[in-house]
Amino acid sequence: MSEDYEVHGPHDHAVEHAAAAHGGHGDGERDPFPGRMAVMTAILASIGAILAYQSGNSENLALYYKNEAAIRKTEAANQWAWYQAKGEKQHLAELGAGLAALTPNSAAAQRRFAADADRYSKEKEPIRAQAELLEKQVAQNDAHAEELLHGHHRWAQATTLIQISIALTAITLLTRRKWLMWASLGVGAAGVVLGALAFFA
Repeated sequence: MSEDYEVHGPHDHAVEHAAAAHGGHGDGERDPFPGRMAVMTAILASIGAILAYQSGNSENLALYYKNEAAIRKTEAANQWAWYQAKGEKQHLAELGAGLAALTPNSAAAQRRFAADADRYSKEKEPIRAQAELLEKQVAQNDAHAEELLHGHHRWAQATTLIQISIALTAITLLTRRKWLMWASLGVGAAGVVLGALAFFA
């Protein structure tokens, strides 16, 4: 049977310590500042969790499309190799037809070689079209992966700003400096804006 362990970060201990130390003013009134900072930390942590999820999801999708591009690139290379093999057979058949034309009483052989050359020429075209289609898919998958990776960087930057904002909130609770609270709010707002830009991009 497994047991669950709760892992606390340094800022959690700081928040608990500050809340215990500044629990009241001594005149029966409760100090609202620690409660506000705790709510702010909870909101920031929730936003950070969403941003971190989106960052990971974006990265996973980018890797998926990169993998798809690699698979399609291999398939395209195989199609081009097949196309080249058909072309070589066509050239050999044309050469056979040309040599047969120099030999007396070889009209049947010349017709057979010419028919083979024509068949190989016709067989090449669908192979070429398939190879070009696969190359277009490679380009699309690569472009989609790059777009997702760009979004991943935005999500990661937003997550980092939210984490910095949470740390500043913990320091604010310990030092009770108003300017730190406004700095924390500013950094958190910047993280939310970056997350919104990543979402709508």
